[in-house]
Amino acid sequence: MSQSPNLENEDKLKLQGYEFIAGIDEVGRGALAGPVVAGAVILPRGYPPWFKSVRDSKELSPRQRECLFHLIDQEAIAVGVGIVSHQMIDTVNILKSTKLAMMQAIEKLSKQPQFLLIDGLTLPQCPIPQKGVIKGDKSCLSIACASIIAKVTRDHIMKELDKVYPGYDLARHKGYATGEHIFHLKQLGPSPIHRLSFAPVRNVIAVSQSSEQSEEAAKQSQIK
Repeated sequence: MSQSPNLENEDKLKLQGYEFIAGIDEVGRGALAGPVVAGAVILPRGYPPWFKSVRDSKELSPRQRECLFHLIDQEAIAVGVGIVSHQMIDTVNILKSTKLAMMQAIEKLSKQPQFLLIDGLTLPQCPIPQKGVIKGDKSCLSIACASIIAKVTRDHIMKELDKVYPGYDLARHKGYATGEHIFHLKQLGPSPIHRLSFAPVRNVIAVSQSSEQSEEAAKQSQIK
């Protein structure tokens, strides 16, 4: 397992007088189906033992993520979650949707943050002082905690959507562009929760439409 994210960013900000510092991260930006989800976390005071177990959510097993999710949710000063649908992603694009989910997560914090540490992005529309941290989910503890909150929340959503739209194995790959997912997408076509603006989904639609047009042309030729 890689080195633990640390509190270097948070400690520097506390020396400047900031007390409530929120880490922000998103999950699902590259998926072909389902929502993009953002988490926001203001860490608890002190240094609980579970801090040492925190990593970027992608580096943890599902069981580890679930355990840390509950610890963060119970012990953090504040936790917020933002969820933006596939329809909005298709309407305004994934980057704008990601920022919208982050804004929602911030707004849902029960404690107003004084500073934001955001994984790889900034939010110009947000008046709160902030810093974009490159690879923040690997280096910054509050961002890593936010990634866990977002990841577990989105995984739960995708497991429920798998029951509604069976056949794609959404519970397994969570909507990402795995070979298994692409195979099912080609066999079944897009479901109502697929992102139609994403190239792999558009390509499946285009191939299907081309095939239907060819079949129709062949039928018309036989009639003549």
